[in-house]
Amino acid sequence: MGMPISIHVRCPDPSARDITRAVAAAYAELARMEDLFSIWMPSSQVSRLRRGEIVLSQCDPLITEAVRMGVKASALTAGSFTTKLPDATGELRFDPTGLVKGWAVDRAGTALTGLPGASWCINAGGDILAGRHRYVEPKGNDARPWRIGIEDPMDRSRITQVVPIVEGAMATSGTAARGAHLFDPIASEWSDRVASVTVLGTELVWADIWATALFVGGPTTQSAFTAFAADNPGYSWTTGPE
Repeated sequence: MGMPISIHVRCPDPSARDITRAVAAAYAELARMEDLFSIWMPSSQVSRLRRGEIVLSQCDPLITEAVRMGVKASALTAGSFTTKLPDATGELRFDPTGLVKGWAVDRAGTALTGLPGASWCINAGGDILAGRHRYVEPKGNDARPWRIGIEDPMDRSRITQVVPIVEGAMATSGTAARGAHLFDPIASEWSDRVASVTVLGTELVWADIWATALFVGGPTTQSAFTAFAADNPGYSWTTGPE
């Protein structure tokens, strides 16, 4: 997916068989999603779809679901999120990378949720999904929050805020680390302003979608997020300095 992904587990015995099996299953799901969706792997179904070698009806059902999610995300964000991005020639092509990373991590996290006595965190290039078993004591050592730092987009050596997370997702979008890689579908251009947007939520896929949309969007997108958060408790956002 173009970034490192790590899985961290807190429990009495991290080497226990059920722990290692669950972590392996989580990584296997991440690999499966990459095999389907990577635009950098010529053999992936999305790459073949983009080249016209196959049609959507011949693809895995998850790809059809990604298309539907992209349409839904565009509608919810007032058009500030899209899965149609310019390729090297400037032609708009299906590119679900902006939603698949968070979705893949959410799916991988399901392999970890049932681990007795464990809390866990998946770090996908700085975007976070954390969870714990329902029987982990809220104040126990294995349920202490994961402390996630938010970089200053103007000075990446500085942390502007530390967010404690026990359960939930956190996604940050900006240009400091990867340059102008966020596309504004309304303006039809890549955003190059130096700033960041961080979204907290219950699912990483939607936190990531909204972080991108709020970064490139304006007041209309912010109003759309307010409406979304009213219907989906647990979502909030903050912006870094410009």
